Order: sequence, then structure tokens, then C-alpha cells
Amino acid sequence: PNYNNINPTLSLIENINQNLNYLDIKFECYYDYYDDSSIGQILPSKLGFLKLEFFSIKPRNSQNTLIKRLFIKITVQEEVKDILPHIKEYIMKKKRAKYLAIFINNQDLVSLKDEVKEFELYNIKVQKYDEYDESYIRVIDIVNN
Repeated sequence: PNYNNINPTLSLIENINQNLNYLDIKFECYYDYYDDSSIGQILPSKLGFLKLEFFSIKPRNSQNTLIKRLFIKITVQEEVKDILPHIKEYIMKKKRAKYLAIFINNQDLVSLKDEVKEFELYNIKVQKYDEYDESYIRVIDIVNN
């Protein structure tokens, strides 16, 4: 695989930063070859929709990004219970998203009732990961705006 293709993609995201509302990122590479902190550094201050699908736990260095709808799919060898605390710290404690869908190692967050209740305490609505695609998100935005 060619792991060098990521840099032009990150440059493009950085160049259109303030005009960016929807972002869907899927990296099919091994964590050793890619440091996901690059994404966090180039995200705009507000995003309507962010979907991340890669082999890491969370985008680091995105301390100032507020995301209306955040979808995360993670495929790693770790257990859900090992990854969820990192996601909670990033999303819940810092109020980074209004809507959240997470799919980790074939397990949907929406199936973990106690976790869903905990996110709701922070006014974060947990949604089923696979029920959304870009066209559905656009319809929601048109109806809600």
C-alpha cells in the first residue's frame, strides 16, 4: 500500500478548512504508518458532520473543534471497554458533539444502554451507527434549519 497519499489529502482539508462542513475520513492503513494527530490540527473550528473510520482511538490535537454530528468507526484489537474511556474524555467532558454514533469492533454504542444514559447526561444524543449516510444527514439539516 502507498502510505504517502495521506499528506495531499490533509493539505486539501487544511486549504478548504473554513468552507468545510461535512468530512468523511476513512484510512485503511496501519497505525504505525500514520499519526492521527495531523487530523486534529487541521480541522475547522466547527463541523456539521464528521465521520472517522480508521485504526486509532481518537483524533488528538483537535481541542477547538465543535462537531454537530460525530460518527466514529474503529477497528482495533483492543476491547470496547478499553477504548470508550478515551472517547468519553474527548467527547463528553469537553462537549465536542451534539449527536454521536460509535461502532467499535462490531459493537454499536447504542446497544450499551448504561453508556447511552451517561452520554445523555451531557446532552449528547447517541444514534445507531449504520442507519446514517450523507444523504440522510443532509435531509436532517434541511429539516432542522
